[in-house]
Amino acid sequence: MGRHQGMADAGRDEVRTRVLGAWDAFLAQAERVDLDRPSRLPGWRAHEICVHLGCWDDHTAMADLIASARTGATGSPPDPDAVNARVTAAHAGASRAEVLDALRRNREATARYLAEEPVELDTAPTVSVVGRVPLLSVVLGQAYELAVHGLDLVSCGAEPPPAEVLQSGLAALTDVTGALATSCGITGGVTLATPDGGWSFDADPEGWRVHAVPGGAHEGPAVEASAQLLLEAASGRINPVPAVAKRQLKVHEVTGLLALAPIVQKVPGIPGGPILQLAARTMGGAGGVLGRLFRKG
Repeated sequence: MGRHQGMADAGRDEVRTRVLGAWDAFLAQAERVDLDRPSRLPGWRAHEICVHLGCWDDHTAMADLIASARTGATGSPPDPDAVNARVTAAHAGASRAEVLDALRRNREATARYLAEEPVELDTAPTVSVVGRVPLLSVVLGQAYELAVHGLDLVSCGAEPPPAEVLQSGLAALTDVTGALATSCGITGGVTLATPDGGWSFDADPEGWRVHAVPGGAHEGPAVEASAQLLLEAASGRINPVPAVAKRQLKVHEVTGLLALAPIVQKVPGIPGGPILQLAARTMGGAGGVLGRLFRKG
């Protein structure tokens, strides 16, 4: 049996549907929102959210990822905060039409990769903001970013992202976490469970598998909440502790989640890091049980 590589095992068609669907939903939001409206992100309007997701002459993320995969994934991961600051500053004066065109170019670059590049590149490592990860996992990771930023645009007056986009975001989060678990030599897994369905991964040093799970279903270590709440907790948009205290977010088999803690040490800014840190806090202190955290809440 060959090495498992998460959502790459499902093939490009599955990834294409999820990523391009997320792009289409985000573009629909961006086309209707006032780009000058402030967002919930400090110092960022809808304009900055959209600018940093675009493809510009001085910011060609998809082409850079492909080039990295072709040349052996050498070099250090970029600092996303520094990249975002540079791109948003460089295009602060871009017109609405220019911003929307940049978003469409990035979608088109992704679609071209999935349609034209050799499939062997899918499992080749590339240098991403979270380290060396298979290229197709990084491509799918766009669905997570688009889902989270689609939620950000709601604070600017946009309609919420569709439920299927939130599920694609969770699939991407699960896949990248499984890839990083494998790269850290970790054996373990977790389920992100929602009432409408969720995703789980099982990893060991030889690879990782990703599975869709039915609504409300979970076995072993799991974090359970609505899809929106899981994405907002994973991205640091909200503090998950109050959500646990209110039982809007439930953590199951915390000790299994703690097995994934080395990922946060290796990649401090990993999406999902706040949830793993929550598990560590839950186990900390006298007794180390969820009930103790609930009483504090």
